[in-house]
Amino acid sequence: MLDTIRKYQTRLQKSFDITYRRYLYNTINFDDKMIAVFGARGVGKTTLLFQYLRELQEQGNNALYISLDYPFLSGVDLIELVETFVESGGEFLLLDEVHRYEEFASYLKTIYDLFDIKVIFTGSSATSILNAKSDLSRRVTLYNLNGFSFREYLEVKHKLSLEHYTLEEMLKDHIKIAKSIDKNAFDILKEFRAYLKTGYYPFYFDKKSSYYQNLLNTINLTIDLDLTSLGLIEQKYTYKLKKLLEVICESKPFEVNYSRIATMAEISRVKLYDYISYLNDGQMLLLVDENITGLKKVQKPAKIYLNNTNLLYAYCENVEVGTIRETFFANQVASQYPLHISKQGDFVISKKYTMEVGGKGKNFDQIKDIPDSYVVADNIVIGENNKIPLWLFGFLY
Repeated sequence: MLDTIRKYQTRLQKSFDITYRRYLYNTINFDDKMIAVFGARGVGKTTLLFQYLRELQEQGNNALYISLDYPFLSGVDLIELVETFVESGGEFLLLDEVHRYEEFASYLKTIYDLFDIKVIFTGSSATSILNAKSDLSRRVTLYNLNGFSFREYLEVKHKLSLEHYTLEEMLKDHIKIAKSIDKNAFDILKEFRAYLKTGYYPFYFDKKSSYYQNLLNTINLTIDLDLTSLGLIEQKYTYKLKKLLEVICESKPFEVNYSRIATMAEISRVKLYDYISYLNDGQMLLLVDENITGLKKVQKPAKIYLNNTNLLYAYCENVEVGTIRETFFANQVASQYPLHISKQGDFVISKKYTMEVGGKGKNFDQIKDIPDSYVVADNIVIGENNKIPLWLFGFLY
């Protein structure tokens, strides 16, 4: 069996372009005994595993990559397979698509406890991994891999290297930073508009002509395979999640009405909260709560966005420009910092910085008396004072 798996490993290695390393790679502490990398389908989790596999092989380590959706693994006991690998001198185990293996959390816990081996695995839902009955969470170091930032998209497209910045650096020196980026030989606003439509998922560069069709297929696989294999929803009800995505497309983020959404999606209100949570775990949705605590937080609806702007263009018939702007901002910022909606302005970051997102002519009227407040403006290349270009928030990672 190990020989068969290694043949698949060699074959797959040849089919992956693993030259470009994503932002997450250098933040992972590979010395930890068990590491989980989760994220949406299509963001590059498998590529990251093959990059690490190559690094291990170059160092002379005995490493094995296994995708747990291999058909020939059906009925194979994972513990016995790992035991055989360890007895043959195995040191590093790279497991892909762990959520496709029944009771995977219990098996991973057993591997952790019984074998002197390092494991890195990928999965589609952090919540299901952490809340597993086998108490896996305290044994695993967890990382989330997002889709391309605007910075990464530019790096891959133009084959160059660009710096990323902390929020504090950006707020303090956004004019200087924007000018340094704008010196490159491309139209930053034109590139930004292209990124909003097709730049979030790395597979765009392999499947440009059929990008949206592949993206829709990715959405369907997330719902039909990932969420069902995790036991979150029965196959016969998956159409309701797809209907829910369509309804959210038609709803403005600032007009969240759960009763209306439940009625339009033909879902009970009780089930609606579960379904929204599942789609959020699968990174189809992005939820932003108000900046409040205690019992009121339970009663207060969040803003609900599709996870990224590419999903908006792929899934929604009509997309308002305001929704596109807010979705991009929330997607890029929330992956790095605590983000909440604000009664004054659109968002507050880290419970400190108030942000009003809008077009080129957006002014400070709504936030003029608020400390640490900023206008985030679309369709400008360089900002001024506390007015920052929207595209620049794509350089946070």
